[in-house]
Amino acid sequence: MLRLLKTISAGVAFLFGGDLLAALQPAKVFSDNMVLQQGVSVPVWGTADIGANVVVEFAGQRAETKADNAGRWKLEFKPLSASAERRLLSIRSGNESLLYKNVVVGEVWFSGGQSNMGYSVGSMAKRLAKGKALVDAADYPGIRFRKVNEKNMPMPQEDLKGGSWFVCTPNSVKAFSAVGFIFARRLHEKLKVPIGIIDCSWGGTPIEPYIPAKAFTGHPTLERLAKLSETRDYEAIKAMRGGAFVRSDAWLAGAIYNARIAPVVPYAIRGAIWYQAESNCGTGEDPRDYAHKMRALIQGWRGAWGRPDLPFYYVQLPQWRSYAWTYAREEQRRAMDVPNTGMAVTIDLDFNNDIHPPNKIDVGERLARWPLAKVYRYSTPYSGPTFRSVKRGGNVMSVMFNNVDGGLIVGQAGVGQVIEIKGGKLFGFELADEGGGWHAANAIIRGNTVAVSSVEVSEPRAVRYACHPQAPEDKQWNLYNGAKLPASPFCSDWSLMPYEPKQNPMPK
Repeated sequence: MLRLLKTISAGVAFLFGGDLLAALQPAKVFSDNMVLQQGVSVPVWGTADIGANVVVEFAGQRAETKADNAGRWKLEFKPLSASAERRLLSIRSGNESLLYKNVVVGEVWFSGGQSNMGYSVGSMAKRLAKGKALVDAADYPGIRFRKVNEKNMPMPQEDLKGGSWFVCTPNSVKAFSAVGFIFARRLHEKLKVPIGIIDCSWGGTPIEPYIPAKAFTGHPTLERLAKLSETRDYEAIKAMRGGAFVRSDAWLAGAIYNARIAPVVPYAIRGAIWYQAESNCGTGEDPRDYAHKMRALIQGWRGAWGRPDLPFYYVQLPQWRSYAWTYAREEQRRAMDVPNTGMAVTIDLDFNNDIHPPNKIDVGERLARWPLAKVYRYSTPYSGPTFRSVKRGGNVMSVMFNNVDGGLIVGQAGVGQVIEIKGGKLFGFELADEGGGWHAANAIIRGNTVAVSSVEVSEPRAVRYACHPQAPEDKQWNLYNGAKLPASPFCSDWSLMPYEPKQNPMPK
């Protein structure tokens, strides 16, 4: 009778995610429909009675351990091969037995950011015809999602409170991240293996709460943010260099990491994707030192997972009518000095003054190019032109670029495509005079370089591109490479990019 009671209790606890009478509790990141990472050791962990023996079986492997003096246990499977076969994962301890169904093996990516990462597939489908078509065809048994929705916490948590994995269908996908879906869809189509996305995004949040507390080191802004977060001094955080508008404790350093990321670690993942910065350059927010925060985020997550080379790819902000966004984009570009990172450029997309642009198709596709090239070693262009150097010759500044696959072209973006404009005129280049004043300039493609000059500048000091909040309606930022990927905004002299909320007028 006692054995029957424990078995039933374990089943009830598993179904409803509570402790109830069951001692055996695997971490709640595990559930039916999950994707396990191929090619690496796969940790499985949780709690049980102190000293209890725990046995986990999957795909012909059997691993066994004992719960420690705190009731915690952890074991690992040897590297698994990718498989779309829907298998069972069994966990046993004493009289308790749990089964996770429909478990597959493939590639797992962790995603984070704010509302543009969280922007749902359903919202995209309502506003974008091509988005609706993708939803209608979104029957992908090999793509699985896990949303993490926990609230902020002052200390790192050991487990999630609830939630589960779900399979991608035309109905279920509507509530998930559009960027995450498009990213997963591209990887799935190319790799032919199951893809899992774990998303921890939270709308309206700055970057600071996603960074683990121990990563706020090495720079004065980071160290001050950590101290002020401990004392909950909202006003001081807002007033400082690189400050943010803290609306609640959820915005404090480490608060989201503690609740949404720490409990997922050490779930085996391939890498991470990120789309955020809007709430670090809005009203009452200072985008300065965002690059340092990005570096702390990347290194903090890598440290948490014990993966110093964890691939980390992120989205550069699109255009928006705020000079602070212009400054933040340059901070994002500068953060690319961290190894094994990459940035998807979106400056050419969506010209409707929408802080939540619906075209997440191109965002997700461009983001997916990075791991396809860098992680999975496909021969595919992954970046548009990025600033390398500049050489002055008289009154002309010649700009050299990296990533000029197929040369440089003038293009025009649409949803899902870029059209080359033969004989088109480049827009968005400026030259700085000796005093640091900026002037609209002519820009001509010459091979793999752009020659920039202005009748107003006889001795140019620096050059920049797409460094205004928004292109005029009749123009757009239009420099691409032959792979039809857009050039990132840049300024050749960082000293001439001071933080100025009131920027000079748009060049004509």
